[in-house]
Amino acid sequence: MSDDIHLTPEGAEALRLELDDLIKIRRPELAQRLREAVADGDLKENANYHDAKEQQAMVEGRIQYLEDILRRATVVFNDGPSDIVRIGSSVTIQEVGTEEDETYILVGAAEANPREGKLSEKSPIGAALVGRKRGDKIKVNTPDGQISFKIKGVK
Repeated sequence: MSDDIHLTPEGAEALRLELDDLIKIRRPELAQRLREAVADGDLKENANYHDAKEQQAMVEGRIQYLEDILRRATVVFNDGPSDIVRIGSSVTIQEVGTEEDETYILVGAAEANPREGKLSEKSPIGAALVGRKRGDKIKVNTPDGQISFKIKGVK
């Protein structure tokens, strides 16, 4: 697999908004908390200071990550209908042996969130879906073993 980073326009916007919030709101809040904690004196046993420093490190790490993703990513526009699965497609699948349909939106790895129905193009199932069309039957090796499913629809 390549190191290409793909984002849908919605995913890129969500990451930009998160970055903006971290830079304009969270970073200044944590800086203020640190100033207040330093003013309290003895930093060795100052829980507020240590908590603020830890949160500051996490925020700075997330800012660097988001800046890197947004700098390197290619925004993929899913212009118009297509019967071929690609980033931005909404895909309905049905696992063989079940009656239940599952619908996912295929997205880049940086915006994947299976609980929200956003499946990474680089995940085993996502990679198997790319380039396929309605009616295709697919077998995929996953960490839980091989699964078979049929593509019921592509939007």
